[in-house]
Amino acid sequence: MIVVAIDGPSGAGKSSTSKLVAQRAGWNYLDTGALYRAVAWLALRENISSAEDILAALSDNTIHFIADPKDPKVFVGDVDVSTDIRSEKVTESVSAISALPEIRATLLSLQRRLINSAERGIVVEGRDIGTVVAPDAPLKIYLQADIAARAARRSSEIAAPVSSVSESLNQRDEIDSNRAVSPLAKASDAVLIDSTELDLEETVERVWELLKERSLLGLPIVAILGRPNVGKSTLINRFIGRREAIVEDTPGVTRDRVQYECEWGGRRFIIMDTGGWESKPDGISVQVSASAELAMQEADVLAFVVDAHVGALDEDDILVQELRKIKKPMVLIANKVDSDVDEADAHALWNLGLGEPRFVSALHGRGSGDLLDYIVREMPEVGGAQTQDGYRKIALIGRPNVGKSSLLNALAGENRSIVDEVAGTTRDPVDELIEFGGSIWRFIDTAGLRKRANQASGTDYYATLRTQSALERCECAVVVLDASLPISEQDLRVITMVEEAGKAMVIVMNKWDLVDEDRRDQLDKEIDRHLDQVEWAQRVNVAAKTGWHRDRLAPALRTAIDSWERRVPTAKLNSFLGALIGATPPPVRGGKQPKIYYATQAGIAPPKFVIFSSGWIEPSYRRFIERRLREEFGFPGTPVMVAIRVKERD
Repeated sequence: MIVVAIDGPSGAGKSSTSKLVAQRAGWNYLDTGALYRAVAWLALRENISSAEDILAALSDNTIHFIADPKDPKVFVGDVDVSTDIRSEKVTESVSAISALPEIRATLLSLQRRLINSAERGIVVEGRDIGTVVAPDAPLKIYLQADIAARAARRSSEIAAPVSSVSESLNQRDEIDSNRAVSPLAKASDAVLIDSTELDLEETVERVWELLKERSLLGLPIVAILGRPNVGKSTLINRFIGRREAIVEDTPGVTRDRVQYECEWGGRRFIIMDTGGWESKPDGISVQVSASAELAMQEADVLAFVVDAHVGALDEDDILVQELRKIKKPMVLIANKVDSDVDEADAHALWNLGLGEPRFVSALHGRGSGDLLDYIVREMPEVGGAQTQDGYRKIALIGRPNVGKSSLLNALAGENRSIVDEVAGTTRDPVDELIEFGGSIWRFIDTAGLRKRANQASGTDYYATLRTQSALERCECAVVVLDASLPISEQDLRVITMVEEAGKAMVIVMNKWDLVDEDRRDQLDKEIDRHLDQVEWAQRVNVAAKTGWHRDRLAPALRTAIDSWERRVPTAKLNSFLGALIGATPPPVRGGKQPKIYYATQAGIAPPKFVIFSSGWIEPSYRRFIERRLREEFGFPGTPVMVAIRVKERD
């Protein structure tokens, strides 16, 4: 179950954004502010103000929250107060109520019960969500806007003058900021989104982009169903591009529900292989058929496979009746269609009443691309398969014997990985959940990279492949160097590998306890000479053996990942670009000076910028734009990609 925590001051757009994100994802929605307002409404109705009296009133008037994002409601006892809690009187008194520790503790317990009751996911908005209510939320957003934008939005909601709303918001911000523990505090790992210049749709898209980038949205599940020996497992192997599912000519080889991750046309989804379904099973077939029926319930799309050579049997008709009862998107697949003649015969499958049959030859691949195109169109945007737990993934990478495993153990505070003076002790990537710096991280300790993959052999070759796979899975790579030794070609190759993979990067200079004054001077020269291409990378000096400065790694990781996911509003980007071009236009090429029209940020993780121009832009000017982008917007710890797209004048 995924929790999205959205914090921020009143009027920043938390409520509208949260509802739309929850609706789009099919998740629950919780407005924690509405609960405090409900308590304030009750206190006003009963004319009470002390925490003891309010708690007594709450025991007789339980608060209920309906977590439907399309129509959220809050009840005090049997009274629907969803509208009444937005009154000016309640607004004026809610800050005083929310400052009472006893009330906060009671509502905190209620909020966590509501969060835990969500089945697939929940978007929680309010104040101190990421710091107090849901500190372990996989995605934390801090939504802010300037006071003018907030006042205008709130004014339109409650039909009050902008000036009075602005004054009320300022007063409330001041009260909240002066508390011992301010509810306006931003969680250290929250993503800051300034909605001042964004409309609601753009703000929702920014949150959605983060959910997709972190793989927090459930992947759609496509269940492959059918009688035994119609080619379900062969079809799955064709879809995923490798022989994972066991295939034999004997019917009934597959028995359990087995899931495989597949990607087509930029969409990731889960293919579920099932055992052959039988209408009158006996022996082990009873459990196999029951498992297939469970797959029907779990899946988002049902793919019914029929052997086109055999045609539809009575057993297929019975399964079709079962499939119709479930009322989910359905795809009828005619398998083993190897020729045009087979395709003409397979049209008889229209008689099943499931619509147009999709022709494919799982064995030879005929029609498989068209079939996948159709399946992807039928899939929902968010499915039922949760593939990520929300922890940020960090890979420890470097050549052998630089202290990667020692660093992992130092961060964990205990021996998690085997450490030995012999280089190459670690051979398989080791995943570990480690809590340090106020967050839980998923660290991947990898084998040291000795040679290029095409030059390595045996154990080294497979260790290199696993390390490259770990790099693809991670969000930030911690490149560990031995500060006591000269920076080598292997070290530089590892850094280049991370940069080309487009991952956030933190360079750790380990074994700092072995660095003397002479070595420090030499190291500074090596850094200037070898690491000038990645001067944007965060650098931390540590001594893993003693734990010296290990606390500095968490802030560096947060900074790098925050930059990796940063998006620059299009208006700000083009304002910056216009000023840059005015001061330093692009160089003349072939007697003509290319004209730059506009730029947009095409993606995050890492930040990708596309600049549209009338002609080719020299690589040196591209590097100049990247350098100025970093000066203007930061991006410490992440590579930045700048692409030029030549666009002819309309």
